[in-house]
Amino acid sequence: MFDAPPRITAEIAFRLPASLSRAGDTAPWLRLHRNGAPLGSFLEGPSFDQDGHLYVVDIPFGRVFRIAPDGHFDVVIQYDGQPNGLKFGPDGAAWISDFARGLLRLEPSSGRIETVLDAREHGFHGLNDLYFHGDECWFTDQGMSGLQAPFGRVMRWRIGGRAPEVFLDGIPSPNGIVVDQAGRHVLIAVTRANAIWGAPILLDGGTAKVGLFIQMSGCSGPDGMALDVLGNLAVAHPGLGAAWLFSDRGEPMLRIDSPLTSVITNCAFGGPDRRDLYLTEADSGVVLRARLPHPGLILPAPAAAAGTGGSPARTPDASAQAG
Repeated sequence: MFDAPPRITAEIAFRLPASLSRAGDTAPWLRLHRNGAPLGSFLEGPSFDQDGHLYVVDIPFGRVFRIAPDGHFDVVIQYDGQPNGLKFGPDGAAWISDFARGLLRLEPSSGRIETVLDAREHGFHGLNDLYFHGDECWFTDQGMSGLQAPFGRVMRWRIGGRAPEVFLDGIPSPNGIVVDQAGRHVLIAVTRANAIWGAPILLDGGTAKVGLFIQMSGCSGPDGMALDVLGNLAVAHPGLGAAWLFSDRGEPMLRIDSPLTSVITNCAFGGPDRRDLYLTEADSGVVLRARLPHPGLILPAPAAAAGTGGSPARTPDASAQAG
């Protein structure tokens, strides 16, 4: 349907020091998700704080790292959990979607962590990723869902409210999630279907006419996602050892390859103009960085729609939160 987009290769930005590697160790998460294969770390959930420090999580060993611009790693906390996604909320705290424990809140300055939505109390299958839009926290409840058992869900919770609500269910492995700035569409990385779904947000808060926004290919489907300042969508794709940049119409604009293994799990935009894409390379304990060309140099702006049909509906809007 589309020509192959231009390709660039990311560079190594940060590497987990050997002193922090848990090489040779195992953990319950590794037994469940990786058939017990020992790994020194499994990095996910990149997100920048206001001071330019990059935070990442280490799922199997319950660690949150803070990476300084010079590459120094600090352990913010190590706790009994499986942190999968991390985003900074409107209160300045780091919020964590924990596969085992639920939705957590971490105060970076003190290292204090608290459970906000308990997994057992709310019947979560296993949270994966999260996203803030205004005073709402959206998160994916993935568990071990897949094509054989499509019980995954997208949840929405008004911060400070009593309980989250199910926005969409019946999903075969919901993973990364973003919401456009206008709050009109949710995009969901559906890993086992190897696709990005688009779900309109109706005036009553529900959804209808959920569609297939992007169909991908390969063994392991899309993972984490992020929006750039123009509303273009970056997608981590571990099955192909790459990340993709799609326009807000779903057109492939750029492929970003890893110079290492194939497990690119998540992404976040950073840098002074937010054109640096940071990618967690989970199996190798590395964070990659790719300087993206200006979108206008990759994909020409679409011509104005002719006739009375108007232009196609656009999905994520400009300047939505990414990371």
